Amino acid sequence: MRIGFIGTGSMGSILIEAFIRSGAVAPEQIAATNRTIAKAERLAESYPGLYVARSNKEAAASADVIFLCIKPSEYKAVIDDIHAAVRPEQIVVSITSPVLVRHLEEMLRCKIAKVIPSVTNYVLSGATLCVYGNRMLPEDIELLENLLSHISAPVRIDEDYTRVSSDLSSCGPAFLSFFLQKFIQAAVDITGIPEEEATRLASEMTLGTGQLLTTGGFTPATLQKKVTVPGGITAEGLRIMENELCEVFHDLIRTTHLKYEEDVEKVEARFFGTKVE
Repeated sequence: MRIGFIGTGSMGSILIEAFIRSGAVAPEQIAATNRTIAKAERLAESYPGLYVARSNKEAAASADVIFLCIKPSEYKAVIDDIHAAVRPEQIVVSITSPVLVRHLEEMLRCKIAKVIPSVTNYVLSGATLCVYGNRMLPEDIELLENLLSHISAPVRIDEDYTRVSSDLSSCGPAFLSFFLQKFIQAAVDITGIPEEEATRLASEMTLGTGQLLTTGGFTPATLQKKVTVPGGITAEGLRIMENELCEVFHDLIRTTHLKYEEDVEKVEARFFGTKVE
């Protein structure tokens, strides 16, 4: 299998490195290009054998699977570049949430999938969200999910839930890190504990909590119950968070969905010169 990458920015490079380090593919199976070609060349220096394509068309031409790791504003130009080179049997994978599967199916004659990765894939963990177009056959889905399973847990979702699923799996590491950052800083400010020590404790706690929730048989609710003693310190801390934080999470979801809807409209306008009704 040969894989083409158009875009080697933050997420594109994470996927390339994760696929290689996990043993999913060898560098020789990858062709990559980027608008700033030096970024692709740096990856090739780190992973000898990785081929640096000099154009989007070249990256796509010989690949079985083509990952589009680009911004929504770049899609129209890239699609125009590769349109003539893409063949019906190839799979084009978008990793950009506001670009819908139907957008790409209208513009390309190949098989279309949308995969939303996470920064956690860099350590071969976390989920990748998968949405498949009408031309994807069962064997195509199996091929793609076998590839993704080397670096993540592939999870099939309804495209209508792309945004909220991304909030949880892809934006979630940033949101959770923000909570931990503020938790750590408060501990440092109020008690004087060294920041390095507090960060290590919080990081180890986060790792262990993740394992309890994924392989330990706990849900968030049952884990809280396991830790909490009625009238104890944990219970008092949870009471404060219940009073102060709950509406924040509702506002968070509303805000991310509003931004997503705006982004979808912009994509529609760039692709087709119309807005979503």
